[in-house]
Amino acid sequence: MSHKTNVIRVKDIMRTSFGTIDGIATIAEALNTMKTLGTSVLVINKRYEEDEYGLITSGDIARHVLAKDRSPSRVNVYEVMQKPVISVRPEMDIRHCSRLFATYDLVRAPVIENKKVIGMVSPNSLVLDGLYKIYQ
Repeated sequence: MSHKTNVIRVKDIMRTSFGTIDGIATIAEALNTMKTLGTSVLVINKRYEEDEYGLITSGDIARHVLAKDRSPSRVNVYEVMQKPVISVRPEMDIRHCSRLFATYDLVRAPVIENKKVIGMVSPNSLVLDGLYKIYQ
């Protein structure tokens, strides 16, 4: 019995538009950027070549700023961001990527090529774009 192997890669479904911010920025600035870009997640820029990327989500802000009644203008992004983050390669099969998301309970993962973020992937894009493509 032969299987139709239709491999969908992360690069086929990733979003190439994403927001970035520096770790030194305030949460107020991060919220502003999120609102302007219509996103709930930002990539934190590296501070130097060998540094790692970080992520901040609206959930992180809710947990560490809003729930603790801290002032968004007095808290810096680096205080609440996730760093380092699990990243994926553009060539990765979306089935492997999906397992990674399930295993580590990920909300987003940056797609990194040549040490640079080139896109973002989410569970929604894996299912709605990836799985949909497989069965078309």
